[in-house]
Amino acid sequence: MSIPVFGAIVKAAAEIKNIPVEIRQNHIDPVRAQRRELRKLLTKAQFTEFGKYYQFDEILHSGNIVDEFRKRVPVFDYNKMHDEWWYLNLEGKRNIAWPGKIKYFALSSGTSEASSKYIPITRGLNNRITRAGIRQLVSVTRYNFPVDFYSRGILMIGGSTDLQYNEQYGYYAGDLSGISAGKIPAWFERFYKPGQKISKIKDWGEKMDMMVREAPKWDIGVIVGVPAWVQILLERIIKEYGLNNIHDIWPNLMIYVHSGVAFAPYKKSFDRIFGKEVLFVESYLASEGYIAYQVDFKKRVMQLLVDNGIYFEFVPFNNENFDEDGSIVENPKALLLSEVQENVDYAILLSTCAGTWRYLIGDTIKFLNTKNCEIVITGRTKQFLNITGEHLSQDNMTKAVEMMSEKLGVNITEFTVAGVQHEKMYAHHWYLGCDEPIDKHEALKLIDESLRQLNDDYAVERQQAIAELFIDVLPTQRFYEFMEKKIGKWGGATKFPRVLKGKRLEMWEEYVETLK
Repeated sequence: MSIPVFGAIVKAAAEIKNIPVEIRQNHIDPVRAQRRELRKLLTKAQFTEFGKYYQFDEILHSGNIVDEFRKRVPVFDYNKMHDEWWYLNLEGKRNIAWPGKIKYFALSSGTSEASSKYIPITRGLNNRITRAGIRQLVSVTRYNFPVDFYSRGILMIGGSTDLQYNEQYGYYAGDLSGISAGKIPAWFERFYKPGQKISKIKDWGEKMDMMVREAPKWDIGVIVGVPAWVQILLERIIKEYGLNNIHDIWPNLMIYVHSGVAFAPYKKSFDRIFGKEVLFVESYLASEGYIAYQVDFKKRVMQLLVDNGIYFEFVPFNNENFDEDGSIVENPKALLLSEVQENVDYAILLSTCAGTWRYLIGDTIKFLNTKNCEIVITGRTKQFLNITGEHLSQDNMTKAVEMMSEKLGVNITEFTVAGVQHEKMYAHHWYLGCDEPIDKHEALKLIDESLRQLNDDYAVERQQAIAELFIDVLPTQRFYEFMEKKIGKWGGATKFPRVLKGKRLEMWEEYVETLK
C-alpha cells in the first residue's frame, strides 16, 4: 500500500491556497535536509542501548556528524541487525535501537528470502508515512480533478489487518499494509474500501471473492496496490458482471497508485482493463519506510523523501562492495547524497525513526538527476544474474522482456530467469508467463538481442561462457499458483521473484516439471 490516507485529505489540500514550504517536497536543500535528519535521529536515539554502544553522544559533539557516523557505525543487513539488536525488541525489551517498546513488526520476506523478516514499526514511522502521503496528494491537485472526485472511495488492496499477536512478548506482526490499514482514523472510514471487515480476512482467495461481491456497491476513485493482484481483481470483476471494462462499474476511477515492481510489463493489461484515461502514480514504500514518490506524473521517475525521518546512504552495486551472491561485504564504500553520480546502480542504506541503522534494504536504485534527487528502482541486490560476469540487473531483464513483447505484440506480466550449469559451460533459463499464442524461440532470440544491446558485459559473456539459452512459456496463473501452493505466500504485497536461485529455484524446477 502506498498512500495510507487519501480521499478527505486531498480534498482539503486542493483548497489550500498557501501550502507551507515544509509540505512541499524538495523545495529545500536536500544535502542540508539529510544532515538535519541524521542529527534528529541521533539525538532521539542517543540513550538507547544501540546509541550508547556506538557513542551517539560523541558523534553529536563531533565536528562532522556525517563522517563520524559513517566511521563509527557499521553497515547492517537484516541478519546482522536482528542477531545483534532486534531480537531483543522481539523479546519485549525497551530502548534497544529506538526509544520505548516496539509494539508492531512488519513481516517482510521480499522476493528472495524464504523466511519472514520482522521489521520494527513505530508510531513515528507511521506518522512519516502519513506525511509522505499528504505530500503526494498535494501533487495530485495540480491536475484539477472535479471537486466531487475527492469524495470517491479509495480501494486499498493489501494484507490482512487481523495481525498476529504474540502474547508472551506483547507485540503485533503482519504486512505493513495491514498495520497501516488497521490504524485508519474514524473520519477516513467512509472513503476506505474494502472496509475493515473484508480487510481482516487472511485468506486471499476469500478476500478476493468478497471484494468481487461488494464491487457494485462501491464508487471508487482511486486504487492502491501491487499491479499483479490489482489486475487479477479487476479482471475478475469484469468477468463476473459481464463488463467491457472496469469503468462500466466504477466510472469515477481516475488514479491508480502502484508500487513494489516495475510497472511497464503490466501497462498493456491495464490499458485493456480501463475504459477511460487513468493517472498512473508510482510510489516507493518499503517495510522500512516511505522512500520516494512520483511528483511529475508525466515523468516516470520518483523523488527521494529527504526530510521525512530517513537518512540515506548509497553503496555502489559492484564487485568491490557485493559478493557473487549479492551479499554486502563487511566494510563497503558508502556514499552520501552529495557524493552520488547519475546512471550508477546503488544499493540503499537507511537509518530511520524505527531503529534501523545503516541498514541494507536490498533494493538498487539509479539517480537520473542528482540535483532533484530523481531516482528509478533498478532491482534487488539478490535478484541479479551474474554467474559468469554478465552483471544483468532486474532493470535490464525487464526492459528486454518489454522490448520483446512490443515486437511480438504479446503481453508478458510475469517472468523469471535462472542461471544454470550446462555441460561444461553455463546457460540462462527463461520462464515467461503468457496467455496468448507466442513463438517462444523468437521471443528468446529477441530477449537475447535486446540484452546484448542493453548490457556490454552480457554481450561479451554470450560469446564466451553463456553457451545456451533455454525457455519455457507457461500460463501466467502458474506463477501465482506456485507462490500459493509451494511458498504459501500470495496476494497483498507478494511479488514473484524475477531471478531464481538456490532452494527456490529447485522448488520451481520441480513444480514446472509436474506441469509437463
